[in-house]
Amino acid sequence: MAELTFNFYRRNYIEGLFLSSGVLKNPDYTCEQMLEALRILREEYRFAGYIHAKIIPGADSQLIARIGALADRISVNIELPSQNSLRLLAPDKSKHAILGPMGYIHSHIKESSADRKRYRHGPKFAPAGQSTQMIIGATTDTDFQILNLTESLYKKYKLKRVFFSAYMPVAENTLLPAMGTKPQLLREHRLYQADWLLRFYGFTARELLDEQHQSFNPYLDPKCHWALNHMELFPVDVNRAAYNDLLRVPGIGVTSVKRIITARRTTTLNFDALRKLGVVLKRAQYFITCGGKTADGMIITRDAVLRALLSEKAWAMYNERFPLHPEAEQLSLFDEPSSCQEDVQKCLTGQI
Repeated sequence: MAELTFNFYRRNYIEGLFLSSGVLKNPDYTCEQMLEALRILREEYRFAGYIHAKIIPGADSQLIARIGALADRISVNIELPSQNSLRLLAPDKSKHAILGPMGYIHSHIKESSADRKRYRHGPKFAPAGQSTQMIIGATTDTDFQILNLTESLYKKYKLKRVFFSAYMPVAENTLLPAMGTKPQLLREHRLYQADWLLRFYGFTARELLDEQHQSFNPYLDPKCHWALNHMELFPVDVNRAAYNDLLRVPGIGVTSVKRIITARRTTTLNFDALRKLGVVLKRAQYFITCGGKTADGMIITRDAVLRALLSEKAWAMYNERFPLHPEAEQLSLFDEPSSCQEDVQKCLTGQI
C-alpha cells in the first residue's frame, strides 16, 4: 500500500492519502497495521504529501499517539448521532469508546501546539487537527439533534470539520430503511450549509433549529429561512451595519463582507457596487438598503420575499405544504392596482 501510494504521488496522480480500514482481529492490531504503512511512507519513502488517518475506536492511546505523529489529520468517526442509535445499530460501540479518543487527541494537539510555540522544531501531532463523520438517515435522529451534537463537538474538542454522509441502503434489515429508499442528499446538503453557518457566520444551533422545529426547510437554505423568520432585524444598511450583522444577510458571504467593510471606508456603496463586490443580489436585495434606499420597486413582506426566493415548482410545493395567509401591510396614501402573482414577482426583482 505504501509503495502504491508513493508511486501515485511521484507521478502527480494524488496529493495525499486517506487511510482507513475495517477492523481486522481487533482495534489494536488494525491500528498497528496502519501505523506500519505510515511509517514506511514517511521514513522509508520520505513521503511529504498529506495524510489523513482514521483511528479505530477502542485502539490503545499509545498507538493513537504514534499515528498522530505521522499523519497530518486524524479522525474518529462518531458514525451515529446518538447513544440510542449506537445501541440499536452498533451495540459493539459505545459513546465512551468514540469520545474518549477524541478527548485524547484534542489534548495532544493542544500540547503539541504549545510546544511548537516555545520550540520551533518541536514534535508535530496531527497539525491539521481532527475531524469526524456521522451517517444521516439511518435512524430517526433529527436535524436538531445532529446540529446540536455538531456544535458540541466543535466547542469541546475543537474539531476542524464534521462530515455528514447520507445513508444508502445496501442490504435488507428491519432496523434500517428499506432497500430502494433514496439517500437523503438534500438533507445532507442542508446540514453542510448549517455547519458552515456555525463555523464561519456566528450562528448557534438553537438559532437555526429548536424543539418545535427539528428539521431543516427543504425549500430554503438555513440562512434564508432564519432571515425570513427574523424580518424585524432587516433591512440593514450596508454602509453602516456592523460586520456580524452583514454576515447574517442572505447572499452576503464572509469574503463579500470583508470587501464591503473595506470599500465603504472610501465611498458610499450602491447596489451596482455590491454586485461588483460579489454580493448575490438575487437574495440579498430583500434584506439590505444602500444609504437607506431599497432596490427599485420593492414592497417587502415575508410572504412576498419567500415567493421571490423560490422557483415556480418549489413555490407550488411549499404553498401546498405550508399555506400562506396574507400579511398586514402599512396603509398607502395611493390606491394600488390589483396585481397577479407574476406582477408581484417582477416588482420584487426590479424587472418591471
